[in-house]
Amino acid sequence: MEQKEYITKEKFKELEEELKFLKGTKRKEIAAELGQTSSMGDLKENAEYHQAREAQAELEHRIMIVENVLKTAEIITEGSKDVVGIGRSVTICKRGNEDCVTYKIVGAEESDSAQNKISTKSPLVSAMLGKKKGETFSFKAPAGQVDYKIINIE
Repeated sequence: MEQKEYITKEKFKELEEELKFLKGTKRKEIAAELGQTSSMGDLKENAEYHQAREAQAELEHRIMIVENVLKTAEIITEGSKDVVGIGRSVTICKRGNEDCVTYKIVGAEESDSAQNKISTKSPLVSAMLGKKKGETFSFKAPAGQVDYKIINIE
């Protein structure tokens, strides 16, 4: 059974555009490059040809991934703002620590730790899903169990 991929409507549209580009423009570019490099002599010793073949394989792999995400995508809809869920920004603090962090809960395809966007597949998110503002939860980190409190949900 395929696992659902949770994404925003914006990300869904972005992936549709990416797929259109990859299947159209990018495939044509690589096909032209393959045609050009294959005419450069012995294919066994033709580094440019082998690079083009690798680029083609990477392209087809990305197309397969994007198609799968789009096929299994469930677009995030506005749920209850009282409960931690997909698409929500959640501010949490470690017990005994004044430093709080705000994370946006997103699907795996949109996760970006630099922007504090964390995936529904992460253990931290799994531990806080369904909780309400003011509730505490525990998360087993590599260094051991850590207790958090939910400060805010947006």
